[in-house]
Amino acid sequence: MSGPHDLDPCIRVRGAREHNLRGVDVDVPRDALVVFTGVSGSGKSSLAFGTIYAEAQRRYFESVAPYARRLIHQVGAPKVGRITGLPPAVSLEQRRSSPQARSSVGTVTTLSNSLRMLFSRAGDHPPGAERLDSDAFSPNTAAGACPECHGLGRVHSTREELLVPDPGLSIREGAIAAWPGAWQGKNLRDVLDALGYDVDRPWRELSREDREWILFTDERPVVTVHPVREAGRIQRPYQGTYTSARRYVLHTFADSKSRMLRARAERFLESAPCPVCGGSRLRPEALAVTFAGRTIAEPAALPLTELAGVLSYAGEGCGDAGGDGSGAGEETTRVLTADLAVRIGTVTELGLGYLSLDRPTPTLSPGELQRLRLATQLRSGLFGVVYVLDEPSAGLHPADTEALLVVLDRLKAAGNSVLVVEHHLGVVRRADWLVDVGPRAGEHGGRVLHSGPPEELRAVGESVTRRYLFDRGATPARAVREPSGWLRVGPVTRHNLRGLEAELPLGTLTAVTGVSGSGKSTLVGELTGDLPGVGRLVTVDQRPIGRTPRSNLATYTGLFDVVRRVFTATEEARARGYAAGRFSFNVAGGRCETCRGEGFVSVELLFLPSTYAPCPDCGGARYNPETLRVRYRERNIAEVLDLTVEAAAEFFADTPGAVRSLGALLDVGLGHLRLGQPATELSGGEAQRIKLAAELQRARRGHTLYVLDEPTTGLHPADVEVLMRQLHGLVDAGHSVVVVEHDMDVVAGADWVVDLGPGGGDEGGRVVAAGTPAEVSRSTAGRTAPYLATALGGCRGSGP
Repeated sequence: MSGPHDLDPCIRVRGAREHNLRGVDVDVPRDALVVFTGVSGSGKSSLAFGTIYAEAQRRYFESVAPYARRLIHQVGAPKVGRITGLPPAVSLEQRRSSPQARSSVGTVTTLSNSLRMLFSRAGDHPPGAERLDSDAFSPNTAAGACPECHGLGRVHSTREELLVPDPGLSIREGAIAAWPGAWQGKNLRDVLDALGYDVDRPWRELSREDREWILFTDERPVVTVHPVREAGRIQRPYQGTYTSARRYVLHTFADSKSRMLRARAERFLESAPCPVCGGSRLRPEALAVTFAGRTIAEPAALPLTELAGVLSYAGEGCGDAGGDGSGAGEETTRVLTADLAVRIGTVTELGLGYLSLDRPTPTLSPGELQRLRLATQLRSGLFGVVYVLDEPSAGLHPADTEALLVVLDRLKAAGNSVLVVEHHLGVVRRADWLVDVGPRAGEHGGRVLHSGPPEELRAVGESVTRRYLFDRGATPARAVREPSGWLRVGPVTRHNLRGLEAELPLGTLTAVTGVSGSGKSTLVGELTGDLPGVGRLVTVDQRPIGRTPRSNLATYTGLFDVVRRVFTATEEARARGYAAGRFSFNVAGGRCETCRGEGFVSVELLFLPSTYAPCPDCGGARYNPETLRVRYRERNIAEVLDLTVEAAAEFFADTPGAVRSLGALLDVGLGHLRLGQPATELSGGEAQRIKLAAELQRARRGHTLYVLDEPTTGLHPADVEVLMRQLHGLVDAGHSVVVVEHDMDVVAGADWVVDLGPGGGDEGGRVVAAGTPAEVSRSTAGRTAPYLATALGGCRGSGP
């Protein structure tokens, strides 16, 4: 290669071996829109994220400080010979962040900062009041947070009826249902007994004063407890501390790290808007400041499209909007409102105008979160950067994808390189350069089949993508099934649904469609097991199957129990006296104690988010050397957990307990995943299909209603076909399936379509069309019909 790297028009990768990549050499142009395609597990993410972005990140860390350099060596460099011509990189992945009650659309986009600045500099402060700085308008700072709810906007309380559901029981019989079980609950009963309260009388017969103190006191008296002796056990007196039921429940809900304990505590609590701030989360001093006649909580609750209109009106009449009325004040108001309006415009451009600034991030889909970050990058002013995006079209209606492509073009026009891992064929067709990886998943993939202009993929016979990109043959016609009954939902008034009523057929595959924010997920969320005709309800969502590397595919599906039994039955395990627990990485004994069986250790980077690095002792194997000496068919348990589902299906072909689980995983297109693949490495779509596979392997009795939220997210069209065969098979077996879906090929193959809209947020929330796909495609309402008509006409990958 000639010339210095910064003038090289290409990013040149040599010898990439990350995950299943097979010594890949590839050149991709800079200052272009480059799309990476291939079936799930083919290696496209390993090339884009695991190699190119990881190397850019490693180089950044090396340039910062020796301390960071030492840590990044622990994390490990990507397995690649060399990469040249690589600029700094920004990654926008679809990883759902841990739920944070204080994180919102406003904090992710930093629009809240601008709104607070507007109120601080241009707001109307009460006469004589000191002008507040921007921190005083944030519920996440001590200066701004409401002292009653600490800036959360809601308070939790409880009452006697929740804590004691059956007053006919005595305390010893478990009248206080909110108390913990086992020894801790017995301890609290014994402490009460030692304090002189009657724990054997029915609760309702205790005096009101006693009941009030037992449940609600903030006192924590310490008393000597003399346990009742049991035969053969020596129980010495001890000092016991009393905790009231309310204190225990609130403490558990606020501080417990166990999701199960928090969920149990929540059953005994009532949540309500804070009585002091009314749910606004702010101090009275901040709420006393207005702009255009509104407190800061009001614009934060408006949909962004509506907020933009308010700001535009206020900016035009900025003499009345706030500030000190001087020319300088008017100019400040004009500048701040104009900047905020422009920044909101980049978010609404990506189809997210229905969101409000105070919308919590845990309620957003991974696709929505990624697009919010993308909007933020558009305003960053960076150039000469490589943006690596993970399926930016995920969760987008075809009508919104055109706006996404405009945004990607703007990033490129600003002097950046845009690398996109994508399955949406509309995005693939707009690429300047296409890198197709395959031909199949796992060990059958990992090769670059094509790197060049998209049109040249026509000549690559091995490519699975080619068939879907260029073969526009009509989708085979399938007879629409007749409903076996109807589900009547509603009237529903929630979010943007206002008294909505809908009918969904039973015994069919129903697709619920509509633009982002039209109310699809809210509607299907109203499907419960209590509705007449449902029978059994199974909801399969995209939430992670676990939040640490300890959770994985094998543990979630129950396959790990079978694997441990197989190893326990080996001659060597029997000779050593190893029980099944020896082969669990969740208990002491056989696991590596350095990482406590996780295979990873958390690395704190101080100035950056913590990350996971392979354990320095076991190298990620999770087990100690003694356990790894036990082998089954020439493999130890770590090596078995490293098998892909496809390889494991051959390995355990004669093990009945494993065949069903592995077959179900293969049926939903997950043959490329490793058995021990940590939950933290799985996409939302993969997590959803693991849940579906776990459900498919169970024996099904009677009618079941399956509800899936965008099951094709993250899937190549070839994988979509595999998944849809399973869903249609469920319907053919007498069950009902409802999917929220944007893929028009999937919608075209449904029996019934319910289209919501016509827009998002306040412009949505109505059923604009319902019927067979052919009927809905002829509708003049909503935005789905033309795209569905195109799909029914035989053009695969409908949309822009």
